[in-house]
Amino acid sequence: MFEVYRKEINWGGRKLVLETGKIARQADGAVMASLGETTVLCTAVGAKTPKPGLDFFPLTVNYQEKTFAAGKIPGGFFKREGRPTEKETLVSRLIDRPIRPLFVKGFKNETQVICTVLSHDLENDPDVVALIGASAALTISGLPFLGPIGGCRVGYKDGEYLLNPAQQDVATSDLDLLMAGTREGVLMVESQANALSEDVMLGAVMFGHKACQPVIDAIIELAEACAKEPRDVPAQAPEVASVREKLSAAITGDLQDAYKVADKTARQDLVATAKKKGTELLETDAELNASKEVLKALEADIVRGSILDTGIRIDGRDTKTVRPIVCEVGILPRAHGSALFTRGETQALVVTTLGTGQDEQIIDALEGEYREHFMLHYNFPPYSVGEAGRMFGPGRREIGHGKLAWRAMRPLIPTKESFPYTLRVVSEVTESNGSSSMATVCGTSMALMDAGVPLVQPCAGIAMGLIKDGDRFAVLSDILGDEDHLGDMDFKVAGTETGVTSLQMDIKITSITEEIMRIALDQARDGRLHILGEMEKAITSGRDGVSDHAPRVTTMQINKDKIRDIIGPGGKMIREICEVTGAKIDIDDDGVVKVAAVDSDAGQAAIDWIRSIVAEPEIGVIYNGKVVKTVDFGAFVNFLGPRDGLVHISELLPGRVNKTTDVVNIGDAVKVKVIGFDDRGKVKLSMKTVDQETGADLGDEVAGGDA
Repeated sequence: MFEVYRKEINWGGRKLVLETGKIARQADGAVMASLGETTVLCTAVGAKTPKPGLDFFPLTVNYQEKTFAAGKIPGGFFKREGRPTEKETLVSRLIDRPIRPLFVKGFKNETQVICTVLSHDLENDPDVVALIGASAALTISGLPFLGPIGGCRVGYKDGEYLLNPAQQDVATSDLDLLMAGTREGVLMVESQANALSEDVMLGAVMFGHKACQPVIDAIIELAEACAKEPRDVPAQAPEVASVREKLSAAITGDLQDAYKVADKTARQDLVATAKKKGTELLETDAELNASKEVLKALEADIVRGSILDTGIRIDGRDTKTVRPIVCEVGILPRAHGSALFTRGETQALVVTTLGTGQDEQIIDALEGEYREHFMLHYNFPPYSVGEAGRMFGPGRREIGHGKLAWRAMRPLIPTKESFPYTLRVVSEVTESNGSSSMATVCGTSMALMDAGVPLVQPCAGIAMGLIKDGDRFAVLSDILGDEDHLGDMDFKVAGTETGVTSLQMDIKITSITEEIMRIALDQARDGRLHILGEMEKAITSGRDGVSDHAPRVTTMQINKDKIRDIIGPGGKMIREICEVTGAKIDIDDDGVVKVAAVDSDAGQAAIDWIRSIVAEPEIGVIYNGKVVKTVDFGAFVNFLGPRDGLVHISELLPGRVNKTTDVVNIGDAVKVKVIGFDDRGKVKLSMKTVDQETGADLGDEVAGGDA
């Protein structure tokens, strides 16, 4: 019934298996990819006919994790998987980015790649497996895909590169880099690093590229055995040549003049006018449909040719100059930390909020639940590019850009032990013309320092571009939006004065060489150092203290046996402390207590209360207390947190007392002194040795009374 094809290789000490022919046979391509005991089903389907009038390739990639893969049941009321998690969105982008440029130009058939995690061994991350499986599924599908590609994760520890380190080893690695590439070169890089040098980062990329070659070979061998007949490559519409001739003659000069204007808005208006002039010359719907592709090609030829020929860019800069930068901090009076970073026509307003342990993000991942104390959220409203648009929740782009900035900053964030705050950073992109994600990195660094966060070092980011035509190429520093749109590469580098903390690369051509990457990294370092110098004009390090509007966090260490006393039955005691004082209290299992309050008096009141609960009574020390029970032989007094002691009837007054309630009643406030402990460790108290008005210790002045 099944005609199964299987390819198995030993890859980095683990077994990689690619299998097709048994599951999802109606898809154009379906591959079950396994590394260790992590298994992902990857399918690829392309529509038989293109959608008319499209001027883009409608590719969708969906990576989805099923909780049964790790033997778990989903949380929540519905007990089923819901909207994509942040990781699912990010991995979908990771797969999309390297495969998209490898489809034949002109292919406009709707195409969907779905990668479903079916088994997770909690050692091998499914993202690499999904990337490889998607490549294999596309390669055997018959779709016009110029692959295959391979991908891998690279770690770096003790001066050695690690191929696909286990998930538990990634936490101790100085590098977490995911890359993808063809046999010829690299297509995509995503990484987080502990301020590593450019040479180490480039070495990691090339190490990964070499390690991918056996995977590419395995996919080719699988395809040779079972690939479907390739679909016909879409031919260029016959109207394209004539439309190009018409438009080129009519508006090339207008477009050349438009791209000499530095101001983005004015330039866009002139480009739009030129396009309208050209399309008015076209007579049929077929010509109008072809004009979209032709106009983009004309723009690309003008911009790219000018840069390669003259070295001068759209806004008049050379290839290495960074746009003018203005940095400001503390611009929002009530925010805990704020910064405005402006670079040319790109601007990010970044705000830091300090919270407590109760504000940590709880993430329910396949690998298990964990908490994150540093969050970074990126927003890209329509007005930032001068447009009116509908407002939705964060999309894939917002999530991806926010995560890139998070990766850049994460290695520099202090530990919870040294700075006991939960950190939330929000970047509002208020203007955009190239690399708002790197503006977010710069603004985040300044906003955190403005909030008093002791960063390891300030961090800055820069986006690099590439124009390549045959053997000629130009690497561009601090690219504009048009240079990104019409160029061949988006290469983003973030880091400190000492090294790189994050590297992300996407290209629109089939691959780039090691030489180009080295030039881009070196040029990015120079640009990054320049930007850091501009940021230092506003702020150089974390402020000495936090804002008056931020909570003050005091950390205490208590005996673990006392935790239940602070919490109380059903949480009654800790709720009472919080309600009465207004402070927030977090207690770790190891006995670390964190008290947070904006008002210093409230925080001190909570601290004193907790100390009274955990304190041990000392003989001879006088305490304030409250009578909680009276009996014939004396009164029980609550005097130290939840602790009670007995004042024997003979210790109520110096003279003889006939009845306890003649002296005290329930609810009375009294002053008591610890005079000893009975055989069971219960506290014995005395009132007669304490002046009830002043609290003075009367000691030997007290006359002995009858028992």
